[in-house]
Amino acid sequence: MQLVLTGKNFVVSDRVRDYVEKKVGKLDRYLDVTEARLEISQEKTKSAKDRNVVQLTLRTDGAILRAEDRSQAIYGSIDAVVDKIHRQIVRYKGKRVDRRQGHIKNQRDDLDFVPEELPELEQSVIESIADEQHREIVRVKRFFMNPMTEEEAVDQMELLGHNFFVFYNAQLGRVNVIYRREDDNYGLLDPELA
Repeated sequence: MQLVLTGKNFVVSDRVRDYVEKKVGKLDRYLDVTEARLEISQEKTKSAKDRNVVQLTLRTDGAILRAEDRSQAIYGSIDAVVDKIHRQIVRYKGKRVDRRQGHIKNQRDDLDFVPEELPELEQSVIESIADEQHREIVRVKRFFMNPMTEEEAVDQMELLGHNFFVFYNAQLGRVNVIYRREDDNYGLLDPELA
């Protein structure tokens, strides 16, 4: 697993780097992770409890898992984000087993693989993951797209009152998604084929 650790408005010390390598390195034992990206950033906020933001993204052959945590303590955020990813791994592995075995109902007998080094999930969390109903696409919506700029897409999204907007980017020549971030700025999703 390749670990990429970056800091935004935050200097990553050797102590923090060692802590992250120890915590995130354990995840590779239970899921084939090709790349792990952890970004620690400090934002100027009114509340000190939301100042530190830790984002963890795991890339596997079949999926991308992502978790984020905001708190006052860096180490607490790292622990929380690893715990969130751990839950996602349990959910992802359970669904992969179901699809491979062709089960219609989500019978998850493999959920006892929880590693000793990571915090154990409570039984209620495991049961809620196991009880998830099979989800399927129940509606398909088709619509026409006019080429537009990113600024026009933001205006259209605001007019509609949505949190995201799918559009054909005239500058790039492909479909993009513009979305509103929690900090009231905008993000742009520009997918590329792997």
